[in-house]
Amino acid sequence: MKQGGKRGAFGGQLVMLGFGSIGQGILPLLKPELGIPSQRITIVKTTEDETGIAAEFGATVIATPLNEGNHESVLEPLLSKGDFLLNLSVDVSSLAIIKLCRRVGALYLDTCNEPWPGRYDNPHLPPSRRSNYALREDVLSWRLDKRTGPTAVLTQGANPGLVSAFVKQALLNMAADTRTEVKEPPVAYEDWAALARKLEVKVIHIAERDTQISERRKQRGEFVNTWSVDGFVDEGLQPSELGWGSHERHWPHDAKRHGFGSDAAIYLQRPGIGTRVRSWTPLEGPYHGFLVTHAESISIADHLTLRENGEVVYRPTVHYAYHPCDDAVLSLHECAGKNWQVQPERRIIREEIESGMDELGVLLMGNPKGVYWYGSRLTIAGARALAPYNSATSLQVVAGILGGMLWALENPDAGVVEPDDLPHERVLEAAIPYLGEVAGVWGDWSPLKDRCPLFREEKDEDDPWQFLNFRVG
Repeated sequence: MKQGGKRGAFGGQLVMLGFGSIGQGILPLLKPELGIPSQRITIVKTTEDETGIAAEFGATVIATPLNEGNHESVLEPLLSKGDFLLNLSVDVSSLAIIKLCRRVGALYLDTCNEPWPGRYDNPHLPPSRRSNYALREDVLSWRLDKRTGPTAVLTQGANPGLVSAFVKQALLNMAADTRTEVKEPPVAYEDWAALARKLEVKVIHIAERDTQISERRKQRGEFVNTWSVDGFVDEGLQPSELGWGSHERHWPHDAKRHGFGSDAAIYLQRPGIGTRVRSWTPLEGPYHGFLVTHAESISIADHLTLRENGEVVYRPTVHYAYHPCDDAVLSLHECAGKNWQVQPERRIIREEIESGMDELGVLLMGNPKGVYWYGSRLTIAGARALAPYNSATSLQVVAGILGGMLWALENPDAGVVEPDDLPHERVLEAAIPYLGEVAGVWGDWSPLKDRCPLFREEKDEDDPWQFLNFRVG
C-alpha cells in the first residue's frame, strides 16, 4: 500500500456508518494513511459483517439499522469531542448526522448528501424536492450562521469530491499550455471563475467510462455494478440535474428551474438513468453516457459563477456523463423495461473482475485549442496492487475520502464545507498515489464531430457547446 499525503495527528475514535464496497476498501488504509488503528474503529451497519473484513482488521461491528428515531441514541454514546464520523451509508440523513456531530464536537465526512428514506422515491413530492439541488440548499441554509465549529466535509468521494480538485488543476494546466496569463494563483471562487471564463470554458462534463468486466456475466433478474447498487439506483431515479451555463440559448422542453436557492442548476422531468448525453474520454473516445444527478454538477457550477450588479455574467454548464460497466448498462436496460422496478438480485463485482479500468475525469470544453480532459485512469490490476478489497471504481472514491479526511484532521474548526472549498493541492497530494495514471489530454472532439449522415439531427453549427447538442435521448 502506497502512502499519499502526510498523516494527520488523530488520537480519537472513528465511527464508520455503512460497510459496503467503499467501507471495505478504505478500512485497510486508515492506519497507514491517517494513523487510525482498527482497534479504534467502530462500524455501524444494518447487519453483521459476513465478509470477515472487519474482523480481519480488528474493527468493532455494531449491527443496528439507523433511522430517524434511533440514530441519536445509537451514535451519541460512540462519539466524543474530537472523534471522527465517516458516513458511507445510504438512507441515513447526512444533515441529521452533521447536526449530531456538531453537538458532540466530532468531525464528519460523507460521500453523498443523503436524506432519510421516503424522499427519493416519493411520488407525492415534486421533482425539485427529490433533487440533489434541494438537499444541498437544505444544508447550505442550515450552515449560514455556522461557518466555524467541528469540520463537516459534505460529498467528498471521487465524484462528487475529487473531481472538484480535478477541475481546478485542469484550469491551471490549460492556462499553462495555452500561455494564458495568471497573475496570481486563484484563491477565491471568483478567481477560479474568472480563470475559467478567460479560458473560454463553456461546458464541464464529469466524464467517466468504466470498462471493468467479470467472467460471470449479468444474469436475468440481476442488477450488477462495480459499486453500490442501491446508491446508483437511488441517484439514477432522481431527476436529471445539471449546472446551467450562462451561454445556453436553448431551453430543454422538460426543464424546470427550482425557484429557490442559488439558481445555479436546472432539472429535467425524467430520471438520470433515462437520459443519455454525448461525451468523450481520451481512451474510450466518444460515447453515450447517462446524465445522472450528482452534487458536483451543482456545486462546481455555483462556485464558477461570476456576477456583475447581481446578474450572472458567466457560468459553465456542468453535468455528469456516466458510462458504467457493461453489465451495469445491461442491468439498466432491464430495469427500464420493468418500469424502473429494480431487479430482485443485486451483485457488486470486485474479486471476480478480470480486466478493465475506470477512466474518471473532467472534460472542459470551449477553449479554441480543443477539449481538455484531466483525471484518473486506474486499472483493476493497478487497484489490486495498491490496496486490498478494492475495484478501480471503489479505490478512486477511497482516494477522494482520504484527501478529505486528511484536510479535515488538519483543519478541525472549519464548519460545514464542500469539496470546492478545499485546497485542491492538498486533496490531490493524498489521493494521487491511489489513482493509477493521472493524465491531462487535449482532444479535438465536439458533440458535432462525426455525426451519422443518415439521420438529420437538430444542432447548432455555430456553437457546438449548447446543451441541445448533448441530449440524445
